[in-house]
Amino acid sequence: MLIKKIDFPILGDERGSLIALENSQNIPFDVKWVYYIFGSKKDIRRGFHAHHKTNQLAICINGSCKFLMDDGKQVENLTMNSKNIGLLIPPMVWHEMFDFSEDCILLVLADSLYDEADYIRSYQEFTKFAQ
Repeated sequence: MLIKKIDFPILGDERGSLIALENSQNIPFDVKWVYYIFGSKKDIRRGFHAHHKTNQLAICINGSCKFLMDDGKQVENLTMNSKNIGLLIPPMVWHEMFDFSEDCILLVLADSLYDEADYIRSYQEFTKFAQ
């Protein structure tokens, strides 16, 4: 199966809930870069790339969105709509995000700093690497 998820335990009490994210514990790598996506329109698709080396973990901390994941052999789709589920995006997986709810906030953790040279932005080029 192409899609790999991490289920984060929800901690808390009568005061509210908390989810802890820890390097090399429940996050399977050391986090070097964090960003989040918000304000995306429902009919807009984002992503359209793969990485040569970077591992990422996406968590929909508010609202919902859908992911297309493609390793060059298999394509899978899933809906992200839970604050305690993370989607692992390994290197050499083409991914697209779409069907964003109006209130969607997508948090992404990565094991490397931003490096444009790590991106594969052409699907045709990706399919050559993925073989």
